[in-house]
Amino acid sequence: MHELLRASAREVVGRLKAGEVSPLECLAVLRERVAAVNPKVNALVTLCFDRAEIFAKMKMEEPVYKRGLLAGLPVPIKDLTDVAGVRSTQGSRIFADNIAKSSDILVQHLENEGGVVFAMSNTPEFGAGGHTFNDVFGVTRNPWNTALSAAGSSGGAAVALATGMAWLAHGSDMGGSLRSPASFCGVVGLRPSPGRVAASVFSKIDGTLGVEGPMARDVQDLALLLDAMTGAERGDPLSLPREEYNYQTIAKLPRKPKRIAVSRNLGVTPVDPEVADIIMAAAKKFEAEGVIVEEAHPDLSEAMHCFQTLRALGFATGMRALLREHRDLLKPEVIWNIEKGLALSGEEIAVAEAERGAMFRKMHQFLSTYDVLLCPATIVPPFPIEQRYVTHCAGVEFETYVDWLLIAGVATMCACPAMSLPCGFTKTRLPVGLQVIAPNRQEPKLLGMARWMEDVLALGEITPMDPR
Repeated sequence: MHELLRASAREVVGRLKAGEVSPLECLAVLRERVAAVNPKVNALVTLCFDRAEIFAKMKMEEPVYKRGLLAGLPVPIKDLTDVAGVRSTQGSRIFADNIAKSSDILVQHLENEGGVVFAMSNTPEFGAGGHTFNDVFGVTRNPWNTALSAAGSSGGAAVALATGMAWLAHGSDMGGSLRSPASFCGVVGLRPSPGRVAASVFSKIDGTLGVEGPMARDVQDLALLLDAMTGAERGDPLSLPREEYNYQTIAKLPRKPKRIAVSRNLGVTPVDPEVADIIMAAAKKFEAEGVIVEEAHPDLSEAMHCFQTLRALGFATGMRALLREHRDLLKPEVIWNIEKGLALSGEEIAVAEAERGAMFRKMHQFLSTYDVLLCPATIVPPFPIEQRYVTHCAGVEFETYVDWLLIAGVATMCACPAMSLPCGFTKTRLPVGLQVIAPNRQEPKLLGMARWMEDVLALGEITPMDPR
C-alpha cells in the first residue's frame, strides 16, 4: 500500500497546503489503489477520475489559501446524492442510466471547500435497509471478511475508507445508515444534528430524519470533513450557520467526561450478547480512568412505533410517484415501506409525531444529567452477504427489514448527534462500534469526548487494510 494512503486525511491536507503533494498525485495514488482493491469489495461503483482531474487542475491554478479546507483532497460521494455530469443511480434500476444535470448543495459545498469528487460509493436501493446491495451494481463486501455484509446504507463509503480507497467519505443517515457501516467496517461515522450539514430539498421541506454526515478513519479526520460540510445554504431552510469555532481544533483536545450513561439495548431491542459485552467492557475502561459510569437510559418505549411510522411517512412522501410508475422495478422492501406510509391514517401520524416530541424531551432531560449516552451502534456483528437483512437476534424474531436498526433510530428520533466509534472485536476478529449519543447540537462535546474515548480504547490504526 502506498505510504500516502496510510496517512491521515489531515496529514494529506497539510501536505497539499504545503505543496509537498498535488491533488493530481493524490488522484493517481487512488486510481491505482481502486484498481487493485475495488474488484474484491465493490465499494466504489462509478468512477469519475477524468472529471476529478479537470477539477483538480482548476484548484491547482488557485493560490493555496483559496483552495478551501480540503485543499484538493479527493472524496467519494454516496450514490444517493447527485454530482453534475456523473452517473447517479440511487442504486435503482429506474435511474440506472441517469446522468445528473446538476450537483446537490452538499456536493457544491464540498467542492467549494476543495473536495475533489472522484467516485460514487455503493448504497442499497434508495438507501433502504442496513445492507448494501442493489440490482444495478450488486453487493458491497466487508473487508474484514468478504463473505459478510458491510451494513448500509453508506456501506460503500465505509469500505472505501477501511481499505484505503479514500481518506474521507460522505455518508447519510436516517436509521444508522452511516453509523452501522462504520461499526461493521472499523471506521468512524457521525450523524450530525439536523441542519448541521446542508443538502438539497426534494420532498419534505422540513425533514429532520435523514441527514448528511462525515465518515473517516478516526475522530480528528472526521472533524476535518465536518468542518468542510457545515454552513448555511439558502437552498436548505433548516441549514445552520457555521459555529465560531472549528471542529478540528476541538477534536485535537481530548475531553474527559465526568459522568456517562451506558445501556446494553436502550430498553427497546435485543442485542447479541457478545456485542453487548464488548460495549460494557469499553465502559469499564472509561470507569477505570475515573469517569462515573452508570447503566441507565431514558424511557424510550415509543421508539419502535414512532420510528416505523415516521420512516414510512417519509417513503410515501418522497416515493409515491415511483411506486405508481415503476412498481415492477422496485425491491419488495421499498414497496412495502411506501405502501405502509400511504396507508397511514392522520391519527397514526399525529400519534407518532407526539411520540417523537415526548422522546425528544425525555432524552433532553436525561442528557442534562449525563455527558453522553453509550450503547451499541449495531445489535449484531457483520452477517452473511446472502441475507437481505437481520431477521432475528438473541432469540427474538423481527417483523420487518428495519426492526434491527432501531438502536440507531433512537438518536434519529431524538434529534441527537451520534457517532459510531470502533471499540473492540468479536472472537472472530470482526469490529464492533460504540454508539456515543450527545445532546442536540452538541457536536463539540461529542467530538471532544469521542476523541478521549478513542485514546482510552487504544485500538491503534486498524485501517486502512487489505480485504481478507
